[in-house]
Amino acid sequence: MTNNTTHRDMLNGDIAQTLKSMTIPMIVGMLMLMTFSIVDTFFVSMLGTEQLAAISFTFPVTFTVISLNIGLGIGTSAIIGKYIGSGNAQHAKTLATGALMLSVLLVGIFAVIGILSIEFIFTLMGADESLMPFIKAYMVPWYLAGIFLAMPMVGNSVLRAFGDTKTPSIIMATGGAINVILDPILIFGWGPIPALGIQGAAIATAIAWAVCVVWILYLLAVKRQLIESRILRWAEFTIAAKGVLKIGLPAAGANMLTPIAGGVLTAVVATYGTEAVAAWGVGNRLESIASILVLALSMSLPPFISQNYGANKLSRIKTAFHIAAKFVVVWQLVVFAALAICSSYIARIFAEEASVARDISLFLCIVPLGYGLQGIIILVNSSFNAMHKPMSALVLSILRLFAFYVPIASLGSYLNGLEGLFWGCVIANVLTSVLAYAWFNRNLKNEMALQVAMPVFGSEK
Repeated sequence: MTNNTTHRDMLNGDIAQTLKSMTIPMIVGMLMLMTFSIVDTFFVSMLGTEQLAAISFTFPVTFTVISLNIGLGIGTSAIIGKYIGSGNAQHAKTLATGALMLSVLLVGIFAVIGILSIEFIFTLMGADESLMPFIKAYMVPWYLAGIFLAMPMVGNSVLRAFGDTKTPSIIMATGGAINVILDPILIFGWGPIPALGIQGAAIATAIAWAVCVVWILYLLAVKRQLIESRILRWAEFTIAAKGVLKIGLPAAGANMLTPIAGGVLTAVVATYGTEAVAAWGVGNRLESIASILVLALSMSLPPFISQNYGANKLSRIKTAFHIAAKFVVVWQLVVFAALAICSSYIARIFAEEASVARDISLFLCIVPLGYGLQGIIILVNSSFNAMHKPMSALVLSILRLFAFYVPIASLGSYLNGLEGLFWGCVIANVLTSVLAYAWFNRNLKNEMALQVAMPVFGSEK
């Protein structure tokens, strides 16, 4: 009964109110979840500049694992949402089970490869020998944590596909809270627990997500019965995996391009010294908090779009996207103003060395100016995936990162040092957002015209 009501609201309810009711819980949950990244950075910064630089180097790599999970979650949510919108909930249940199994398998393989290639990857990124012990101490347990991360992230996508954004938010908030509590205990030691330094931050993350694994499996298999309470047969698994991977693989690839591009720019930043890398890492982690509304909308908007796409209600998709896009631009301008005004204070929180604090402040006064336009790009990407157009999302990501972001930021670095690199990031977001906005609107206009010219089978019934 609850699920039916939720579906009816997403297909027929007030659009702005529906998006608001779905997004607010996501903002709260993601804010709590993302605090673990900021808390990790804060406590690790207390260990010294080398440790802070080491954890900054890990960001593109850890985000690659997270991006794989996000991509699988996007595929899961899109395909399940479409089946729900078209009235086939039982098939959605089998697909959800296969998606969870697939996520563990793929992330497990990725983790093994990652552990074996730590030195090679980080040397390629520009990390010197003095940082490698800290990077290894952090990354080995973090890769194991990435396996625990897979199930909650994909499991939460299943819940969101059914219209429930509150429960995923509670799960994320709990994971973040556990991480926050364990961080100082494991990093600095407490009672009989020895001080583990930078490694303690990764172990805290692993424990937090292990708790979430148990919780999400109980909710999905026992309490809600949204997945099969068994391992799928091979034939069932391959059917489900193909359905999820059709959207999830390009979506994962698109998401994984971001940390690859980030790794390239980290190598560019590394030419300015360890202090610049530390500042770059802090800025990137603060970006997640500064863009919390965009990220929340990118998770609450796709289930709405997928269900309405399955029900052939394209006009509701158009209205929802434009509401989200306008709000994101205005909101992120307000966020930019706040960060610019408080930049010096924020910089002093994360850095004792004057040079690091100066670079963090410079980052906050420039880069967040482009967050609103970056939000448009993110919303277009997630909307393409929700409408089962993952290749469009992938191409957009490739253009954004490797035709605009990396080349323009690198050119800015060449022309005007670190400040030029920061301005290059902003200019890249401006150009890409114009392309993305025009592309999505043209695509949706064509779909609506096709629907009028040739009514779909569901409409003829």
